[in-house]
Amino acid sequence: MWCRKPPKGGGGSQPGGGGGGGAGGNPGPAGVFFPPHPRGGGGRSRPGPPPPPPGPRPTKGVEKPKPNPDQFKGLFCVTSVNNYTLTSGGQSLAMTCKRRYLNLVLILGLILSFTTALTAQTAKRPLKLDDLARLRDVRDPQVSPDGKWVAYVVSGIDVKEDKSVSHIWMVSYDGKAARQMTSGLESESSPRWSPDNRYLSFTSSRKGPVKGNQVWLLDRNGGEAIQLTGVKGRLQGYEWSPDSKRLALVIGDPDPDAENGENAAGDGAPAKPKVPKPIVINRYKFKQDGQGYLLANRHSYIYLFDIETKKLDRLTTGKWDEAAPAWSPDGARIAFLSNHEADPDRDPGSQLFVAEAKPGASEVALTKSGSRVGRARPEWSPDGKWITFLESDEKKYSAYNMDHLAIVASDGSRESSRVKATEDMDRGVSSPRFTADGKSIDFLVADDMSVYPARVSLAGGKVEKLLAPPIVVSNWTSESGSSAVISGGDDRYPEVYAIERGSLRRLTHHNDLLFAELQPGATEEVSFRSKDGTEVHGLLTRPVGYVAGTKVPMLLRIHGGPNGQDQHSFSLERQFFAANGYAVLAVNYRGSSGRGNKFSKAIFADWGHYEVDDLQAGVDHVVKMGLADPDRLGVGGWSYGGILTDYLIASDRRFKAATSGAGTAFTVSFYGADQYIIQYDNEIGPPWNPKSWETYQKLSYPFLHADRIRTPTLFFCGEKDFNVPLAGSEQMYQALRSLGVDTELIIYPNENHGIRRPSYVKDRYERYLAWYDKYLKASPTASNVSTQREK
Repeated sequence: MWCRKPPKGGGGSQPGGGGGGGAGGNPGPAGVFFPPHPRGGGGRSRPGPPPPPPGPRPTKGVEKPKPNPDQFKGLFCVTSVNNYTLTSGGQSLAMTCKRRYLNLVLILGLILSFTTALTAQTAKRPLKLDDLARLRDVRDPQVSPDGKWVAYVVSGIDVKEDKSVSHIWMVSYDGKAARQMTSGLESESSPRWSPDNRYLSFTSSRKGPVKGNQVWLLDRNGGEAIQLTGVKGRLQGYEWSPDSKRLALVIGDPDPDAENGENAAGDGAPAKPKVPKPIVINRYKFKQDGQGYLLANRHSYIYLFDIETKKLDRLTTGKWDEAAPAWSPDGARIAFLSNHEADPDRDPGSQLFVAEAKPGASEVALTKSGSRVGRARPEWSPDGKWITFLESDEKKYSAYNMDHLAIVASDGSRESSRVKATEDMDRGVSSPRFTADGKSIDFLVADDMSVYPARVSLAGGKVEKLLAPPIVVSNWTSESGSSAVISGGDDRYPEVYAIERGSLRRLTHHNDLLFAELQPGATEEVSFRSKDGTEVHGLLTRPVGYVAGTKVPMLLRIHGGPNGQDQHSFSLERQFFAANGYAVLAVNYRGSSGRGNKFSKAIFADWGHYEVDDLQAGVDHVVKMGLADPDRLGVGGWSYGGILTDYLIASDRRFKAATSGAGTAFTVSFYGADQYIIQYDNEIGPPWNPKSWETYQKLSYPFLHADRIRTPTLFFCGEKDFNVPLAGSEQMYQALRSLGVDTELIIYPNENHGIRRPSYVKDRYERYLAWYDKYLKASPTASNVSTQREK
């Protein structure tokens, strides 16, 4: 429906743009920034480089950053001693032995003073908004072919530039050494190892011979990163061939109307601004958030790129979009996803194809038309005989999809089939891969507030859990017997972990210094019955410093999707409110994932019914616990969470304050105005159908009955949101303004569905808190203690 998962910076669970390398990183040799020592203090650097880690010499295969300490402002610290800056590269300080001795004494003194200060400092504090700039978002781990290193991405906020910046790091699999591999003003992402272990590649739009996002190479034998590709279109992904001699690139056609960067006026005169051409729309689904208008003459195709000759050739000759290439183990074939339906816009499910890995090859379909292969990359068995992939539910249930594990013969000799053991689980799966012996498939399971790794034998039997819940892991990567994931917890920010013998072992520590200062609110699971007896689960976060037996103001914060779940991972939003004296309730209402097909599909064409019952039951439960003050209740959410906020304030006057982000309440007005035309057609029907019109009227309850709303409500939206366009928030704002209910509308310029600009992310949290404080922490009056519910 809306926003399958709450976007970063959009649902409130993570800060927009994420975070970067550990605050106060330590300068080391050859462009390496070593993470701070766990016992280091105040975000300052340890003096001098630590001993070289095992494996390749640290001076090899690492970019040498330009000696400009200002480029790291807001991201890293550099240490200055007696006017000498210890920069990356371990360069000589050109000082006498006496000066070296004095510096050593000074540094040892600083270490001793920091250690003493840390020992004395035992009190912890609540989270503050200024901490957003110190958070580091760690993602996309990739184990090296020899299993000895893990490359990953670290991003953080550049406060001065008001943007997030990401760089490539790597950590040894024993966790003893970490090094920053790239640096600079531009971001790098998508680290990948060449199978021969010689190169570490990544993508970046940094300055190079050809503009735009390109693949870059770091040779592990040493030297600067070099730009490998020079594609003119939109580079969307890449995969190494098994022999490390080629890449499979997914490239989108360039915009024919884009500026070419040349001075049209010539002779040095300023070029006149180019007048945009009219946008010609001729596709059935013609818009997508983040992409804008979808044009019929632009496609994405798979290309073969030769590393040595730099030659670029198309894999196939078809006219259909292609995605998710996967090389066979011998490098002779490529599996990929495409949609060969007559009108892919009306039936957007993909099929699985295989083609010989040579230019102009003819693809062979391995799945039938209408099989609806999921968007995840297909995975080959080690012997190349089988391919495992994800399969989606039928088209009408696309908003409540639960991915299923499937397998097919790579030569097309057998039809695809779903794996019985995973079907019996009745849970959504993701990230499938064959084990090294080819006898089993590993995958992730989304199950009731957890996401855990599991394994199923192809010979039959039940699914084996590899880690016990409650736990949330993602980005599972394995090579040569080494496995790594991203994981965190209710009170721990995500980092890279190794999976070993049924447990997790921490590898990275980018957020340790910050979290050593913080006191998070305690989070617990809650379970209760909805109006019709359905069991519903959720998470309750208590305020920091909560005193047992006291009643506190409580916020019901609703996740988006609806096909998603609140889970045991760090929620910046919940912890921010808990730091400011609020209890926070997160309910996995019907429509959420993690509880099986029936639970997810219960709200099909009946939005705002069972979800509202479940959310109200959750509030009732926490009130009965004696924790939530029934006279100081607030509500809010983003995307589908904003939609449900509108339903709740039109149904329940207990809520004294609300914040509704990127929602809509007059559903019929969005037919053809947002990106969900396929869902409208298949779940409800076109509005000129009389029965469908009745459904649209029912679903438009919050807007058509806005006169029942008494809750002061703050509305938000991104100016360029094509997911749930601005009009949804404008309509509800106008309705409440017309009715005299206290309201404001906040529009973030040039933002899409997820708010990304760091200053806007901070602004949104500040406005959330000020609005709730105004109505929930002031002395209650007779008018705002009503418990009446509208039916």
